[in-house]
Amino acid sequence: MNTSNFEAVKVAMKQDKTGYILTLSVHPDDVPEEIFRDFVGARYQIVAVRLNEDQTPYPRKNGVVSAAGMLCRNPMFWDWLASQNEITEKCEEQAIEALHRMCGIKSRKELSDVEFQESFDLMKVEFRNWLKDQVPF
Repeated sequence: MNTSNFEAVKVAMKQDKTGYILTLSVHPDDVPEEIFRDFVGARYQIVAVRLNEDQTPYPRKNGVVSAAGMLCRNPMFWDWLASQNEITEKCEEQAIEALHRMCGIKSRKELSDVEFQESFDLMKVEFRNWLKDQVPF
């Protein structure tokens, strides 16, 4: 497998109907030549490791718990939940209740359990599939 390895700094992040747009700053000497030659729209598999100041990996907390919180604040997620008849009012509070009900949990902290992560992952796949259908091309 032909891979590229370089350091980048996150400088911006925004969201559109298709997903998140992540902007990275890369030092000119670090950009791999093949990326310069690739066409705009080329797809990449990205693996990222956040670094501490001493270049060691930054320890992460359970990302599933925070991802669930961010998802419940997403108005597109509210639209999906409403389309599934899981909520009657598009708001964060009802999204949280729906997430708990759909994943069989009482608290997001329970998403640390692999069994509940699987139900959360399945829900995210269904949401993403619905989201793709909402974007006109």
